[in-house]
Amino acid sequence: MVNDTHKDKYGFIDAELERRIDSGRLRRLRKVTPLNGIEIDISGRHLLNFCSNDYLGLATHPQLRKRAIEFIEKYGAGSTASRLICGNYDFYESVENKLAQLKQVPAALVLSSGFQANISAIPALADPQALILSDQLNHNSLIQGCRLARCKVAVYRHNDLSHLAQLLEQHSDKGFSGIFIVTESVFSMDGDMADLAGLVTLSKKFNAFLIVDDAHATGVFGHQGMGLTCGHDIDLVIGTFGKAGGSFGAYFACAEKTKQYMINCCAGLIYSTALPPAVLGAIDAALDLIPAMDDQRQSLRNNAAYLRQSLNKMGWRTGNSSTQIIPVMIGKEAAALEFSSWLEENGILISAIRPPTVPEGASRVRLSLSALHTREQIDRVIELFGKWRAKN
Repeated sequence: MVNDTHKDKYGFIDAELERRIDSGRLRRLRKVTPLNGIEIDISGRHLLNFCSNDYLGLATHPQLRKRAIEFIEKYGAGSTASRLICGNYDFYESVENKLAQLKQVPAALVLSSGFQANISAIPALADPQALILSDQLNHNSLIQGCRLARCKVAVYRHNDLSHLAQLLEQHSDKGFSGIFIVTESVFSMDGDMADLAGLVTLSKKFNAFLIVDDAHATGVFGHQGMGLTCGHDIDLVIGTFGKAGGSFGAYFACAEKTKQYMINCCAGLIYSTALPPAVLGAIDAALDLIPAMDDQRQSLRNNAAYLRQSLNKMGWRTGNSSTQIIPVMIGKEAAALEFSSWLEENGILISAIRPPTVPEGASRVRLSLSALHTREQIDRVIELFGKWRAKN
């Protein structure tokens, strides 16, 4: 008898792709060519980009390019191994010392990506007998990190410290090996901020380990633009250089003993090839530039407030956004996709965000402002939102 079981080995792939096509949720990659810090080319069409995370416009900054080239010329194209083998080139120590000083913490550790940092940091810290209390609107990378810890996870209502305190009280004497609170500082899909002072107070009261993802605040808020966590007593800060930092990579900011623990226990660091020299060169340049960019940060905040207020006056809902991330709530998935496509037809790239990234019925178009955007360009966006609202 011939064994035909091999005929269906791709069946689950076909079924999933068909399901996504039928539901209108099949995602596709599109080729994008950057023209400058805020303009791109997609299939020969010139678009103004309002969905990039390059909040300070550093991705195209000449100093980042120059430093990246300098590092390539000195060290080569690749780091050749993980940091624990032979990839820990001498520039890592100087970059991490510079970062720790700016973040106002004893130590820092550079990793390869924000997603990698989040999915490996949490399982490194929380054993199967631990408890994790996670904000309801945390980024998917934090959610995946909590799942990989294979311990009990309880979700507290978004930014609801009363609910968090209730859960802490409820679980504080249940014999968990440790309790971890996990949150973002600026929430990536909603653009609002966590109450870090309140979280620190609760973490100390209940002896909980506080983990804060500062990715969307790094470069934009805090002392010298180094994040909302600066000045707060937070056990582990996680951030990225791929947003306002203009390049790539991630970091931990923490106590020296926590750094040493992560070097020994964080799989994402131990088993991953170190970032290439060019990336560290760009990071190094960004860390030199960001502290002196107060004018750009103020302009970014002013433009975000202006755009948010203008949209609210038209009747658009932007949730609790108070940052450079402005979600415009649409609701239905098809309507968000239609609006995003219409904006693109009119020269503006603003992506539709839909399930499973956001809950069912909470689809939106999400604007991300850059310090490079002009008031004239923002007025163009406001004009288009007004036209769409008038015709719908």
